[in-house]
Amino acid sequence: MSIINVFEGAKDSTNAMALATTVVKNAALELIALELESNTQEILDANKLDLAQAVANSVSKSLQDRLLLDEKRIQALADAVRLIGQLPDPIGDSVRGMKLPNGLQVQQVRVPFGVIGCIYEARPNVTVDIAALAIKSGNAAVLRGGSAAEKTNQVLVSIIQSGLVGAGLPKHAISSVDAYGREGAVELMKARGYVDVLIPRGSAGLIKTVVTESTVPVIETGDGVVHIFVDESADLDQAVPIILNSKIQRPSVCNALETLLVHEAVATQLLPGLALELEAQGVQIHACPKTQVIVPSSTPATEEDWFTEYSSLELAIRVVKDLDEALAHIAKYSTNHTESILTEDIHNAERFLAEVDSAAVMVNASTRFTDGGEFGFGAEVGISTQKLHARGPMGLPELTSTKWLVRGNGQIRN
Repeated sequence: MSIINVFEGAKDSTNAMALATTVVKNAALELIALELESNTQEILDANKLDLAQAVANSVSKSLQDRLLLDEKRIQALADAVRLIGQLPDPIGDSVRGMKLPNGLQVQQVRVPFGVIGCIYEARPNVTVDIAALAIKSGNAAVLRGGSAAEKTNQVLVSIIQSGLVGAGLPKHAISSVDAYGREGAVELMKARGYVDVLIPRGSAGLIKTVVTESTVPVIETGDGVVHIFVDESADLDQAVPIILNSKIQRPSVCNALETLLVHEAVATQLLPGLALELEAQGVQIHACPKTQVIVPSSTPATEEDWFTEYSSLELAIRVVKDLDEALAHIAKYSTNHTESILTEDIHNAERFLAEVDSAAVMVNASTRFTDGGEFGFGAEVGISTQKLHARGPMGLPELTSTKWLVRGNGQIRN
């Protein structure tokens, strides 16, 4: 197949996908979940080859972690596919409606986009997540998963297509352009007329490239320079596990903590013990001058550190004099992904929620909760940091557009 044939196959699938009943779409999802479970070893074998190539190419540890699939992660993917099957079908939902004075019945309803494109790096879980969300929302999808996960994604796409066919849906409703290498990504960005919306997931460089070079409309997902501010009223016994979870549980992902801001009133009480726990877990601390005095083992932070998404076991720490200084720091350096305040002061909590302009703003919670699965979406297409159409974790409703249905009885306009 030529790459145009791939796009045509996806486009030709859109009518059948848009008209598919919830029962049929859910049947396809259940078949995909079963195929994932029954073909676990084939997936693992392909993933081992991709991982070996990643090691040979000196790919970063954080990307290797994103690339890795094991039995637990594959089962989690199957579980997520089933959960998406259990969620309400957004297609046909009425957004609003009214009866006009002339008797016309006007209704705005949710409809699929048509063909969704997605470009991402070394994340085979995204292949399954996006396919499942696209199927349930009545869309077709064309995927470019990158060379790092090419063998794994090839198996996953085959499994997904088998589930589609088993449910009587078009095989090419989910397809990949990985076989075309970088040309596949370039052509996907230029596939206006075939692809209705393009979603990039990955590094800041990849996202910037897609946003600036695509002729297809883009929903921009962002990198995560994620902050936690420890207020002077914070429960420090609660704060430590929240900070550790935010940074350490999975440092390679976009909702992991990258900069910790600490009120000067509690810095000497919190930081020595916290630093010991962080360093015991292998975390390198980049510290402002005040933090360095308290944590002598830390590395001096540069201006660049405040802008950096480490995606690894590194953390920038700054001591600030009050909430105002914390808010100013976040406003300057945040990528508007996720920020959290740890506080027992209701006024400060509400100020933080109101004034921080990010996709997800939290009080007394780990930043790791900014996630489609954790929010109950089953999975996510990505976490949007833009302000148009969708913001934050994108689930089923975010993969729909709307159209107006007007029912009349002979009315004409005067």
